[in-house]
Amino acid sequence: MASQEQDRGRDRTARHPLTSTALAAIRRTSAVDTVRARIALAVELGLLAPGERLPNVPSTAEALGVAAITVRRALTALEREGVVVRRPGRSGGTFVAEEPRRDTVPQIDAYERDSARVHRLIDERAVLETGFAHLAAERLDEEGLAALDACLAAMDGAGTWAEFRSADARFHLAVARGAGQPSALELYAQVTGELYRYFLPYPMSYLRESNAEHRRIREALAARDAALAARLTHAHASALHRTMYVGLSPARATRRCPPGGDDSGALDP
Repeated sequence: MASQEQDRGRDRTARHPLTSTALAAIRRTSAVDTVRARIALAVELGLLAPGERLPNVPSTAEALGVAAITVRRALTALEREGVVVRRPGRSGGTFVAEEPRRDTVPQIDAYERDSARVHRLIDERAVLETGFAHLAAERLDEEGLAALDACLAAMDGAGTWAEFRSADARFHLAVARGAGQPSALELYAQVTGELYRYFLPYPMSYLRESNAEHRRIREALAARDAALAARLTHAHASALHRTMYVGLSPARATRRCPPGGDDSGALDP
């Protein structure tokens, strides 16, 4: 019986236009190579700086949604390719090379080929989260607001992009749950699950700006201002069109401010 239900669920997912994965280029790329590509692309875009220390393997694995052994194998390959270096000892770890080699990971091309798909997923996320925020402003209780506060504190205390990524996902899921629409949560999980496959490591300065936006959304929810909560959430999600890798290029990526020359749309995994 359970197997039949799982089969029906897979059929619904396969047919649903919002979650179809048949044409996704990264679906034809191994798990190890997707990790290689995501880290190498972040380096090429300047999101990870030369000499920057990467999070530990368990944190990286959780943030990228893969097994720890997959991360270890990817880092071994990236070290061989001259993108990262690994140093032993207490102060050791994995670091971006001081002069990282470029164009060593051909699987980056899969991410570029999926650009249109990523933009579509961003729009789908924005539509869903805007609706969730509008309803959550009317329905979120004190327990729900406390859950948001815990996520905000975790993001404030995050020392790496990997730690931030986990707390960020919990924040947005808490808002979605606060809308009181469990049937829509399944679709939301599918859309965000697919979109998260494309997220890269980002500088903490960008992510701090993202958490400032989270706080403004939380304040609107607490004030029961549905229109403001929806507007802030839509802007926050839609900014991904220019702050995810699909809105960046190696020639114009910087570590100091998001594309466009202002700080109005932080990078948000």
